[in-house]
Amino acid sequence: MTKPPILLFAAGFGTRMGALTADKPKPLVQVAGRALIDHALALTTDQDIGPKVVNIHYKGQMLRDHFAGTNVLFSDETDEILETGGGLRKAMPLLGGSPVITLNTDAIWHGPNPIAALLNAWHPDMEALLMTVPVAQAHGHKNSGDFLIDERGELTRGAGEIYSGLQMLRTDDLVNIADTAFSLRSLWDRITKRGGMNRVSYTGRWCDVGRPESIEIAEKMIGHRNV
Repeated sequence: MTKPPILLFAAGFGTRMGALTADKPKPLVQVAGRALIDHALALTTDQDIGPKVVNIHYKGQMLRDHFAGTNVLFSDETDEILETGGGLRKAMPLLGGSPVITLNTDAIWHGPNPIAALLNAWHPDMEALLMTVPVAQAHGHKNSGDFLIDERGELTRGAGEIYSGLQMLRTDDLVNIADTAFSLRSLWDRITKRGGMNRVSYTGRWCDVGRPESIEIAEKMIGHRNV
């Protein structure tokens, strides 16, 4: 398999962060003295992956400035919010091939490198591989779960393990979705009908940093102490 590219989702408004995103995009909100997107990008270090692409919309120039002089590429959605599915489809010329890794930038991980675990679990026959987190290992997350897991390890929607925001999937079917802006759930629904959804469960801990109060939760999870 050629090196899979990665898309880091960074185009949202971050409205749940309130005043923290009044002057910056959510990926630049800091946890333990480091921007959320830098925590996410650090997971790609020493991993056998291809191009690293960040999609941008709200205050996108700040993200361009943040990564000036690096090899990070940008898929610019300034003119239109495309959601996750439409954003992935627009970024495909930069990503350059399928399968693709996608990663949300509003979570903190503590334990084994989740991208390494995802790559180790991927099989060429798979169409989609989602990393899920057992509820007991998830912090700062209010939902009871997103996916149920059957005896074969395949996924269906339901209150079970939590989707972590990290996945690897084939993108061929994106061209068959008529909407311009759409969630990746539309692609998941098509893959589910073919029995192509798979999961690998994260063995460490994970924190959803979607709200201001989750910053402290994440910092405690990783053992950060304010000086």
